[in-house]
Amino acid sequence: MKKQHFSMLREFALADVLTLLNAACGTVSIFLCLNYLEERDPKWLWMAFVLLPTALVCDALDGWVARKRQKWSRIGADLDSLSDVVSFGVAPAVLGFTLGMRGFWDVVVLVFFVCCGISRLARFNVTAVEMADDSGKVTHFEGTPIPTSLVLVIVLGIWFFGATPGTELWGGEYTFLGLEFHPLVLMYAASGSAMISSTLRIPKP
Repeated sequence: MKKQHFSMLREFALADVLTLLNAACGTVSIFLCLNYLEERDPKWLWMAFVLLPTALVCDALDGWVARKRQKWSRIGADLDSLSDVVSFGVAPAVLGFTLGMRGFWDVVVLVFFVCCGISRLARFNVTAVEMADDSGKVTHFEGTPIPTSLVLVIVLGIWFFGATPGTELWGGEYTFLGLEFHPLVLMYAASGSAMISSTLRIPKP
């Protein structure tokens, strides 16, 4: 029997378009952070901040649209995970780096955070069946969902709103083993650790 060719364009559902918009928001947010580092114009960073909650809206809508239309594509789950890594993993880490978390230990924590996000999504993809009820619906999350990283974005947005040129990040800057770090970066460590926790069980709406 001849294998049927996988046509990506034909496979796409409307929900997948929203998923890709989620990824696009995260990607553009990263580009805007780079613009800010080059020009130091606050408007670029504010746009970067706004795009991440917009990504969350797209992330929520894609599931709603798929359920409403009763149409899922074979690549939908993978698209969703990959898009979430960009918008709720890499983009918040880049935002922290842009705002001054650039010491050696800062970078270690930011990389840890992104790796935790990737691991959390991979675990969900392989354990979703085990966590589903009789109807096939996943009843809970194991570890915090990666979009909870928007809490970090909100904290940084509040700080940036009141910051003036030269203002230090909350908590200041310290040296550990001769290398710099900002205590505020520890919120990324906490968020990443919560995502990969196997004891935290959060009901899924």
